[in-house]
Amino acid sequence: MTTATKEKKKSGKLSLQPLGDRVVVEREASESKTAGGIVLPDSAKDKPARGTIKAIGDGKLNVKTGTRIPLQVKVGDRVLFSSYAGDEFKVDGAELLLMREDDILAVIG
Repeated sequence: MTTATKEKKKSGKLSLQPLGDRVVVEREASESKTAGGIVLPDSAKDKPARGTIKAIGDGKLNVKTGTRIPLQVKVGDRVLFSSYAGDEFKVDGAELLLMREDDILAVIG
């Protein structure tokens, strides 16, 4: 492992840069109890459709002008996205989602 890689892990920075209009989202933890107080086993839990943006791309390329259209979201925003949005993967032990900005439904205030 190189010194640069060690420094990135220590600083907590994500060692992944999405391209274009893609964003990296860390999914929030799922609820372990229902509103009525029933404890849910891991197999019965739904994956939450909420998360925090960890990294963003440069924006979508405008083919006519050759410029980048900036994304509407920024790193640190809490977002709501569709249930089957994005591709799941692991980086440095963290489970993350890579999705297009179009898959994000709303920014949570």
